[in-house]
Amino acid sequence: MPDFGSLAHLKVIDASRVLGGPYAGQVLADHGADVIKLEPPAGDETRGWGPPFLDGTASYFLGLNRNKRGMALDMAQPAGREVLLALLETADVFIENFKTGTLERWGIGYDELSTRFPRLIHCRVSGFGADGPLGGLPGYDAAIQAACGIMSVNGESGGQPLRVGLPVVDMVTGLNAVIGILMAVTERAISGKGQFVETTLYDCGVSLLHPHLPNYYLSGKVAGPTGNAHPNICPYDTFATGTDPIFLAVGNNRQFATLCAEIGRPDLPQDPRFVSNGERNIHRDALKGELESALSAFTCTELADRLIHAGVPCGAVRSIDQVVADPHTTHREMVVDIGAYRGTGSPIKLSRTPATYRLAPPQFAQHSAEIIGDLALDGETYRAVLPGMAPAVDVKTA
Repeated sequence: MPDFGSLAHLKVIDASRVLGGPYAGQVLADHGADVIKLEPPAGDETRGWGPPFLDGTASYFLGLNRNKRGMALDMAQPAGREVLLALLETADVFIENFKTGTLERWGIGYDELSTRFPRLIHCRVSGFGADGPLGGLPGYDAAIQAACGIMSVNGESGGQPLRVGLPVVDMVTGLNAVIGILMAVTERAISGKGQFVETTLYDCGVSLLHPHLPNYYLSGKVAGPTGNAHPNICPYDTFATGTDPIFLAVGNNRQFATLCAEIGRPDLPQDPRFVSNGERNIHRDALKGELESALSAFTCTELADRLIHAGVPCGAVRSIDQVVADPHTTHREMVVDIGAYRGTGSPIKLSRTPATYRLAPPQFAQHSAEIIGDLALDGETYRAVLPGMAPAVDVKTA
């Protein structure tokens, strides 16, 4: 692979499936790591999580596996594990989310791998971890949102708990996996040793409960859903205008004064009910009435532009297509095109070694022959554990 990006010195074997692990692998790949995506014989199940599909592959898979070389490998067979070990010989990082105990049963758990490859960083993404009362049990994002209390604080006030409308736990778990991997890479430069990196959906779900957990620790009060309103900040909510709703995120008295001046109510900051964030929280219903009465004279889009340029954090409530069409989205390089593939760009911007977009997500087993050739293995010897590999294989022989 060419040398691109800040992580071009890293080789990563990504044997994970679904979301958390693959997302971590894509973040590393976007920044130059040579990431080899290993799929089981049936493929990553997200290949079928559509429509929509591109050439038979679901958009869900396409969103998580860019810049990776793809290989299918039957690791349940001894010969498949031989190929995995050959891959790990020159790897820096191994990402996996196998069911707890699977690798150990195959004789390639962390203890065995760390002995054989002492510099290897082994990252495991799981639902609950290997031990404890819930150790080894399966977890998917929405179920973890329920179990961790995220759903209990999401939804309309007085309404039923709701799932956050995107897989926030899975994605944060993937990001924490990347953070852990890079911490281990940094430490390895000093010690010369790899280590085990673990992120679980449960831990990451609990970690997201800010400010609800700090509030509970201090007050003992259990939070419930509050709609779009913030439990600690006011005004921080969706407000009606003369057209569409606008979200106001006013974090201090200066911003509040600016907001009130811009909408023709400069008197509100002097009202004893609204002089501080604490008072505004106590009288939030009255404040919402006052603000919406003034906001009714404005159109949402024009008001949002006016307020944000005046220094008041806010935003029109927009749809997905409007976000994609926004010139600022394009300017920030947040939409990526590689041939027929379109994806979401990296939010991590580095001045000298930016993210690059080199490979569209792989077709099933697309690079198997190439990778086997890199390993100097005889493709025919291992064909039984390499599903989907093209019949004509130009490989180096051992």
